[in-house]
Amino acid sequence: MDKRIQSVSEAVADIQNGSTVMIGGFGEAGSPIELIHALIDSGARNLTVVNNNTGNGEVGLAALIGNGQVRKMICSYPRSSHSKVFPELYRAGKIELELVPQGTLAERIRAGGAGIPAFYTPTTVGTPLAEGKEVREFNGRKYVMEPWLQADYALIKCETADHAGNLTYNKTARNFSPIMCIAATTTIVQARKIVAPGDIDPECVVTPGLFVDRIVQVAEPLQESKLIAEGVSYP
Repeated sequence: MDKRIQSVSEAVADIQNGSTVMIGGFGEAGSPIELIHALIDSGARNLTVVNNNTGNGEVGLAALIGNGQVRKMICSYPRSSHSKVFPELYRAGKIELELVPQGTLAERIRAGGAGIPAFYTPTTVGTPLAEGKEVREFNGRKYVMEPWLQADYALIKCETADHAGNLTYNKTARNFSPIMCIAATTTIVQARKIVAPGDIDPECVVTPGLFVDRIVQVAEPLQESKLIAEGVSYP
C-alpha cells in the first residue's frame, strides 16, 4: 500500500476539534515542525496534546499553543530554556496541564499502544502527582496506578520512510516517536527522504509500516533552534 501524501496540509486536514494529538520530539530533536505548522493552518482547536515538553520560542508546538488551539498539555517538561508561551498562558489560567514524570509518560504511551489499560509505578508515591490515584502495595513497597495514553493522531518526524510507511530515525530524534506511532489511531509522518519498498534494510526498520497511515516528504525540515535565533514566529 502506498501511503504517500502530497502535502503536509493534506496530511493533517481531517484532524478535528477536540482531538488528542501526540507529537514526537524531545525539545528540538525529532520535532515535526512542518506538520505542526500545517495543523495551525488547519484551524483545529480544543486539542489535547501529548509531548515531552511545551515547545520553545514561537514556532512549532509553542506556536500551536500560542495560537489558542491547545486546551490541555500532557507533558514532562512544561518549562525549558526557551519556553515562554506556555508558562504565560498557564499562569493566566488559559491552558490546562497534566504533569507526568518522563519515564511514566513513555510507559503510559507504550501501554496505550500495547493495549494495557493501566500499570503500577512507585515514581510519584507521596507526591501531589499521586493525589486521587489508586495506590497498592507490592512486596512491601507502594505503587501508584497510572492509566494508558492513547491518541486520535500522532504527528511524527523521521529520517527515511518507504512507500509502505516503514520508518528509520536520525539517532536520538527517534525518542518518543516509535511508541507514539503505536498508540495513535492515525499516525502521520513527515520524512526527510522517501524511498521505494525494499530500499530500507528490514533489520534497520524502527517503526513498521503497520503503524503508519500517511507519509509526506519534507526534504529540508526546519530547525527550531535556528528559527528561534532568527526571531521567527508562526503564523
